[in-house]
Amino acid sequence: MTAPREEPELTDVDPTAAPSEDAVLLFVGGPLDGRVEIRAARHGDPLPTVTHVHLHDGPKVVSRYDLQPLPGQAGVYHLRQRAPQDRRDSARAD
Repeated sequence: MTAPREEPELTDVDPTAAPSEDAVLLFVGGPLDGRVEIRAARHGDPLPTVTHVHLHDGPKVVSRYDLQPLPGQAGVYHLRQRAPQDRRDSARAD
């Protein structure tokens, strides 16, 4: 009888490097306003930007949220303000 083979790691993430506590994340503004998410510690630190895409009968609506970290394992995602679009009609000088 042969000894069992050691299984290789399936991920490059070091589980000991992950935060020990889950992160509490609050969304402010836009379609996710008021949503609270708990991000499990095993997933690592929260992402610096979250993109939310809402598909419905009309045009696709894309919202981006930027993380503002708070002390401990908490943070607030604020809706990113849209950059003003360059309107060629208003940019023309007569």
